[in-house]
Amino acid sequence: MSKEVRDLIQKYLPDYSSSRFGNLYTDTTEFMNIDFSDVIKLGDEHFLVSKNEMERRFGLSDPKYWVKRCKRLENGQLQILKLVFYEKFPMNIGPFKIECYRSPRKEARILDLVRGDMRFMQGYSKSDSAGNNVRVLDIIRGKRLDVWVHNIPVDHRTYFHEYFPEILEKYIGACEAIKFLHDNDEKHGDIRRDHLWVEYGTEDYRWIDFDYAFELYENPFGLDVFGLGSILIYLVGKANLTPQTLHEHGVDPAMLSSLSLGDYSVIIGNRIVNLRKIYEYIPVSLNNILMHFSSSSLVFYESVDELINDMSRILNEIRGL
Repeated sequence: MSKEVRDLIQKYLPDYSSSRFGNLYTDTTEFMNIDFSDVIKLGDEHFLVSKNEMERRFGLSDPKYWVKRCKRLENGQLQILKLVFYEKFPMNIGPFKIECYRSPRKEARILDLVRGDMRFMQGYSKSDSAGNNVRVLDIIRGKRLDVWVHNIPVDHRTYFHEYFPEILEKYIGACEAIKFLHDNDEKHGDIRRDHLWVEYGTEDYRWIDFDYAFELYENPFGLDVFGLGSILIYLVGKANLTPQTLHEHGVDPAMLSSLSLGDYSVIIGNRIVNLRKIYEYIPVSLNNILMHFSSSSLVFYESVDELINDMSRILNEIRGL
C-alpha cells in the first residue's frame, strides 16, 4: 500500500519532504491504527494525515486519536477529519441525571444546517467504505475565547469596565447562535469555554464540536443552557475562581469566610458563582444572572431565550458604569 500512497503524494505534493509513506485507508473503523503519513480516502478525495488533534483541559493534553489533522491532496487545504468514535457517560447537575453520548450523524446534520453561517465551524460529512460517517472540517484560525480573555493584560476592574461590555455583546450573539440550533430542534451538546473560538482578523465568535448529544427529559435543551451559564461566569470573572486559585488573581483568601455553600456552582462544586462577593463593582442585576447557576438557586433558566433577554437588559447598564 505504501507505493500507492507514494504515488498519490508525488502526484499532488511533489515537494513532500518526509521519507515515510504510510498506508491508504478507505475504512476508518480502526482509527487508532491511522497515523502520520497515512492517507485516508473518502470517495474521490484523499487526505494526508499529519497528526492527532489534542484535548487540552485542566492543564493536560491528551491525544484525540479519532480526530486527525490532514492535508487534502487535491487542493493542499489543511482540514480536520473527525472519525467515528462512540462513548457514553452520565452527568449530574443538581437534581438532574443526564445521559450523554457521541453522535457523529447528529454533528453531520448540524454541519448541513449551519452551512454558510460563520457563527459555527464549517464542514461536511462523507461516508468511508465501511459506512462510517466522517466529518471533514475547515480549520478556524483563531484562539479559544477563554484563552483570549485570560491573555488581556489588565487587572479585573479594568477588564470589567473597559473590555467586558464588548465581550458580553459578542457573547450574546454567540448565545443567539445556540438559540438558532434550538429553534431547529438541535442541541450543541457540549457547550464549554474551549468550544467557543475567537477568529483572528474578524474577532468573530465561532462554535465548534457538535457531536455530543444528551437526554434530559425535564428540559431537552437544559444542558446547553447550563453550559452557556458556565461560560458567562468565566467571562465575568476573567477566570474560574475557586478557593485554591483566589491568590493567583490577587484576591485575599480571607474573603472565603464570607462565602456559603450556596455561592458555588451547581455543576462544579468548588467554582465560585457569587462573584459580587469578590468584586463589589459587579452589578447586582448581572450577579443575579450568575446565581441562577449556583447550588442555592431554586429557579433555573428554562431556555436560551430567557438568558439572552436578561443579558441584553443589563448590557446597557454595564456600558453606563
